[in-house]
Amino acid sequence: MEELSSEDKLVLLQHAISKYEDENTLLEKLKTVLPQKDVDRGIATLIATQRVRRIGPDVLQNNVSHIGELPEVPQHIRQIVESL
Repeated sequence: MEELSSEDKLVLLQHAISKYEDENTLLEKLKTVLPQKDVDRGIATLIATQRVRRIGPDVLQNNVSHIGELPEVPQHIRQIVESL
């Protein structure tokens, strides 16, 4: 698999969050795709930029009221998103 850019990782995380809002499930599904460090950093970035919000201790949700629609999935990561 090719190296993902930081923006690709954020898009991947946003789409994964739309499928799995529970943070523990999300981490379990992403551990084969991204290192734990990248997932943690990406979640922190998405929360800081208000693209994702934390609802309760273990629930993440895309902040569609702030960002509008989810970003388009680039072709080279589409298969990864679909396999989650």
